[in-house]
Amino acid sequence: MKSYITTPIYYVNGSPHIGHAFTSVMADILKRNREALGYELMLSTGVDEHGQKNQEAAGDLGMPVEAFLDMRCKEFRDVFDKLDVRYDYFVRTSREGHKAAVGGMEQSIFDKGLIVKKNYTGTYCKGCEEFKKESDLTEDGQCPLHPTMKVEHTEETNYFLKMEPFREQLLKHIADNPDFVQPEAFRNELKQMLSDPLEDLCISRPKSRVTLGVDLPFDTEFVTYVWFDALANYLTNIDWPDTKYATWWAECEHLIGKDILKPHGVYWPIMLMAAGLPLPKKLSVHSHWVGAGGVKMSKSIGNVVDPIEVIEKLGVDALRWYLARHMRADSDSQISVELITQSYNSELGNKIGNLLSRAAKFSKARFDGTLPVPGPLSAQDEAIRKAVVDATAGLGEWIDLADIPARMQSIITVADEMNNYFAEQAPWELIKNDDTRERCQTVIYVTLDSLRVVMEALQQVIPESASRALNMLNAPDAAQPWKPELDKLLGGGDLGEIETLFPRVQ
Repeated sequence: MKSYITTPIYYVNGSPHIGHAFTSVMADILKRNREALGYELMLSTGVDEHGQKNQEAAGDLGMPVEAFLDMRCKEFRDVFDKLDVRYDYFVRTSREGHKAAVGGMEQSIFDKGLIVKKNYTGTYCKGCEEFKKESDLTEDGQCPLHPTMKVEHTEETNYFLKMEPFREQLLKHIADNPDFVQPEAFRNELKQMLSDPLEDLCISRPKSRVTLGVDLPFDTEFVTYVWFDALANYLTNIDWPDTKYATWWAECEHLIGKDILKPHGVYWPIMLMAAGLPLPKKLSVHSHWVGAGGVKMSKSIGNVVDPIEVIEKLGVDALRWYLARHMRADSDSQISVELITQSYNSELGNKIGNLLSRAAKFSKARFDGTLPVPGPLSAQDEAIRKAVVDATAGLGEWIDLADIPARMQSIITVADEMNNYFAEQAPWELIKNDDTRERCQTVIYVTLDSLRVVMEALQQVIPESASRALNMLNAPDAAQPWKPELDKLLGGGDLGEIETLFPRVQ
């Protein structure tokens, strides 16, 4: 059983930001979830090194292009390593094998008569690196994605991929495969994009304007349009055109932000159809992060969230938790350092970490450094144990991108119930009398064994903190495929060193 998850490859004209962090962390959570279920995983992320924006960014810094690309590539790798993203393949589109495969794909489409050369007059957005139709622009004639960047009126000769011959075929594929685009709101948006005849797609840029890219195999006066080149990474990462790519490709899921639905939902499937290749299994689309109060992030306002700054202040799992917990499926969500801090203190700190610390320290102090042997279970014990199994069961099943926040909500809800159980049972009172000492042992065991189940589930989301918690409990390795199982802690066994899992941050 295989699963191949991809993130977009990120432009290196700027430093990594919260959007890059989000998509790659979500991909990592999906990977860890599916690995826990026994799947063989492939996760690719990386950088798009070609195109006009990257070429100009190197020039602005006065750096040779290769040195600029190496610097930015290292910056992205370092951020993903800090974010605990366990990617299997890091993409660099400057790799010779990738460039050769892109050229091969273009040549095969050209040979079928599907790529034509013609003169074009139109509006060009440098931010998107693409030509825009009148209907794509705002009322004042600007690109809605890059309102501060003036569009240019351009006339030049280029090569174009014929798109319209494949539109009905793509619509049929979407209708026949309702899971192809998730959630449904974005599937409907894609169908709307395909409701009118498609213009040909410009797939080249003259070298007089852009030199950083893959040469067109049939006309070396041109380089390949950056999107055509970038999208092909999903195939070249798994050694296409070698036939062994096919088993991974059949299970490929692209994670993307809503702003790049058109390249992934229109251009890419038609490129594949034109090349005679199968389509990916799924596009999982997410919305964007905005600043507190719903204000779009901008450096001038000062509400940009820097992932490295958050990690340095709060630790990686504070950020991973917030990203997993607070993104809504098909509408933008708010983020700020303050909101992340609140979530970390109140949810991870107060509700999970604090309970672990209280119960484990109590056990260590009152039962000679060990976990007590439980006695008979009461109805309250059985109820909380069942609640914990039910709340974590969703992480013992295949999860999709849109499922992640609800799975986190279940865990926070049951953490509240566990805290109520612990307070109501009051083990500090039970320990005072010999005739209720066994009952105290049971409460402590049930609490800590329930926390073990929660932490095993959270290894998919906040792996570093969850592993530390399991070490404190001296828990055995979790079984695979994982599902929530009770009574795995050894009554009478030693506990590890107890530390504060989520130290409070002001």
